[in-house]
Amino acid sequence: VTPSASFIDDLGADSLDQVELVMALEEAFGLEIADEDTEKIVAVQNAIDYVVAHVKISR
Repeated sequence: VTPSASFIDDLGADSLDQVELVMALEEAFGLEIADEDTEKIVAVQNAIDYVVAHVKISR
């Protein structure tokens, strides 16, 4: 798995897998990912970038 790996093309995910991935990200990081944003999470790096941009770090 590399940052540029596409969930569908490189990792063999289907649309249900993508929904489950988004749900897992939401649960793991306490996020609510909008539908329009889920369409943009197509590769590993997209998921990383989204989480980094939206997770609030408590200090």
